[in-house]
Amino acid sequence: MSRSPSFLTCRLSVYSPGSVFTLLISALWFVAFVWLVMVVITLVGLSRQRTLSATTNLRLTASDAPLVSILVPARNEEDRVLEPCIRSILAQDYGNFEVIAVDDRSTDNTGTILKTLAMSDERLRVIEGEELPPGWLGKPYAMQQALSHARGEWILATDADMIFEAAALRTALDRALENNADALTFIPRFETGSFWERVMIPTWEWVFLMFTIVYRVNDPKSDRGAGIGGFFLVRRTVLERAGGYEGLKDEVMEDVRLAERIKRLGARLMIDRAPALVRTRMYTTFGEMWECSTKNWFSGVNFSFPLALLCVGSMYLGAVGPALLALVSVLALALGVGAELNLVVVPATLSWLLQVLVLAIASRRSAVSVVYALTAPLGLALKRLCARRSCPNTSSCGSRSRRMRWPATD
Repeated sequence: MSRSPSFLTCRLSVYSPGSVFTLLISALWFVAFVWLVMVVITLVGLSRQRTLSATTNLRLTASDAPLVSILVPARNEEDRVLEPCIRSILAQDYGNFEVIAVDDRSTDNTGTILKTLAMSDERLRVIEGEELPPGWLGKPYAMQQALSHARGEWILATDADMIFEAAALRTALDRALENNADALTFIPRFETGSFWERVMIPTWEWVFLMFTIVYRVNDPKSDRGAGIGGFFLVRRTVLERAGGYEGLKDEVMEDVRLAERIKRLGARLMIDRAPALVRTRMYTTFGEMWECSTKNWFSGVNFSFPLALLCVGSMYLGAVGPALLALVSVLALALGVGAELNLVVVPATLSWLLQVLVLAIASRRSAVSVVYALTAPLGLALKRLCARRSCPNTSSCGSRSRRMRWPATD
């Protein structure tokens, strides 16, 4: 059947350069609107998120306080902050606790440091980590070994790079008991010492904040949970109902999965921001940051390739794309090329500035200079590069058996 010239002209106009340019402008304005919404959500979320300070209640300094077992897995931590970490834990003013540290098959002097500290404080016990059984990842198995030696009715999981203020444990127990909570996790102060840390950490903090807001993780009615492995306090009975660490044996992000299991049990989980009580420097080099992020990110989206693709694509299109378009358009205009690019510069630059505003807010929370917020597209791009590297290939996505592709020693 023949088509009229007017019909063909109409069809061609849909794909004309002018119509594509119009769609691009509309998309950029939409992206700018989305970032404006993100600014509002961020401000509202921060206004509702309590920053916890040390409790003034001293009743838990007594020796009859509930026994807490603090579990510390340590693998090759000699050159980090292992000794200051353990000393800060032993300096807690809480009245009744024990510390169980696992030397997880270290090849450096981690075990020697731990045993030396244990000689001067009987509350610290050091466990020699065993070789991994089939099907286990390193971190869950180290935690399970520590748990098997624990006597406490409360379990505090932590990491060997966390530094505790003296009132941290007392405040956590007081907060949990006061609110009849079954589990409590602290968001620490994330310290930074290098350029790449200052670029990435505010981005990570903002993404985590968005997750806690969108999924209402502090709402008992929501079944979504989040946990910070550096400070995760849970009633032993609830941990056992959740399957203990054996139920998490092949989980890369065992802290997040434990939080989800606790919420699904109907137990009460609380998340508090506690920068005055606990602090950590997660990475010291770009290599460490890259390795950790690429290992964990795909697990964070439950090994779903479609969801990973959606996250990566949306961030590049919504964060990196507008900044690049703004830069290219400004350069082109400066060279006298493409006067119509004025229409691109405004929404693209606005999108970038709104990103900067969001990251400036996050930077204040992590004690990073707001100047680094100008690198917002870079931080978001790196995060998505980590995401892309984290997803091995389409054939392994979503397959529980293929999770073992990550290093079993971590």
